[in-house]
Amino acid sequence: MSDLTPLLSIGLIQLMAVISPGPSFLITARTAVTQGRVAGIKVAAGLSVGTIIWSTAALFGLALLFRLVPPLFVAMKLVGALFLLWVAFNIFRHAAEPLPLETDPATPVRSPFLQGVWTQLSNPKAAIFFGSIFVALLPRAAPLWMMLALITVVTFNEMWWYSAVTLFFSSGPVRRAYLSAKTWLDRATGLFLGALGLRLLWAAGDHTL
Repeated sequence: MSDLTPLLSIGLIQLMAVISPGPSFLITARTAVTQGRVAGIKVAAGLSVGTIIWSTAALFGLALLFRLVPPLFVAMKLVGALFLLWVAFNIFRHAAEPLPLETDPATPVRSPFLQGVWTQLSNPKAAIFFGSIFVALLPRAAPLWMMLALITVVTFNEMWWYSAVTLFFSSGPVRRAYLSAKTWLDRATGLFLGALGLRLLWAAGDHTL
């Protein structure tokens, strides 16, 4: 079971980060509202492909770098913890703000799938998450099966959540219910991510985390 702890921890933290509103959430919700469910699912698929690219690059690139420069592993944990605390603070602070779903009618409709891929690859939150928190929570010598399992887990999280967002926002009553509960959902997410950030900061010097 101890071998699965990093897998479960990273999967849960990444899911909470995915759920928090950001560029990916907005593009999926807007597409579902303006173009329908099928287009929204295509955006979710594109976001998932972007996640595969980010997670693969982080695991097989940074993992090698950490083996060559061990102090960098601790430094990345510190960066990841501070970033997680910053994200938690901003989610909590902006919890009561409305979610902007309006789109510019003059903006041409692009391929929803490619839009999803590009949104994920250009998302600074995704870049910092996969470059710091994602690899910082791994054991220093993570086995290949764990790396492949992590790629599968984070991709699955991305796909199912944004597919759910599509279904929510393509249905008027469900969309209204979510927006009415947004403040408390965001505050709960902010508190959860903040607690995880503090835990990661406390254990930054532990190479076995």
